[in-house]
Amino acid sequence: MNPSLLLLTDSRLPAGGHAHSGGVERAVAAGSVHDAPSLAAFLRGRLHTAGAVAAALTAAARTHAATPGARRWAELDAEVDARTSSPAQRDASRTQGRLLLRVARRVWPSSVLEELGRAVRDPHHPIALGAAAHVAGATSEEAALAAAYHAITAPATAAVRLLGLDPVAVHALLAGLTPDLSAIAARAGSTSGWDSLPAHSAPALDLLAEQHAQAEVRLFVS
Repeated sequence: MNPSLLLLTDSRLPAGGHAHSGGVERAVAAGSVHDAPSLAAFLRGRLHTAGAVAAALTAAARTHAATPGARRWAELDAEVDARTSSPAQRDASRTQGRLLLRVARRVWPSSVLEELGRAVRDPHHPIALGAAAHVAGATSEEAALAAAYHAITAPATAAVRLLGLDPVAVHALLAGLTPDLSAIAARAGSTSGWDSLPAHSAPALDLLAEQHAQAEVRLFVS
């Protein structure tokens, strides 16, 4: 594994990821996530829907970044838009993408990142993550792994804060999902062509995101 991948997945990377709960804050408010078993179900469902799509899109962006002279960033960014039906989810993705791109430009200066910034003002998070993974030297599968990892660790950490869960027990849940992470990353890394990108829907996550956007009191942005 490329060591730079550790930096991309580090929660201390100042790219704003700590401000997003991945829908778990609203799930807690609704009562659907209230303990470790219900959190485990939430994380597994998120990983195999939104997480799998994000992983494939991130891998595609990493592969796309490695094709000089033929990059169509706006078109690939539109593929993320087409797979994100919730306006609140789209806003959150673009916010995280913008912040990640800003950080990546300073950590790994590259003409690829400058090109992306010119082509898409606020790229979706999978696009920014894939481009950053490329300039950091990671493979498409490693980029997909980073995306899948983000899909479950952010809500897991948020749940610890919101519910006061045992952090060790929550990390045990994450450890139990590592085979799923590996499988999703391998599948995403081998995806060929934009026409074969997955489009798994997660209506419950979309509804949670829209409800969260309307909430008067929020600890997390999304």
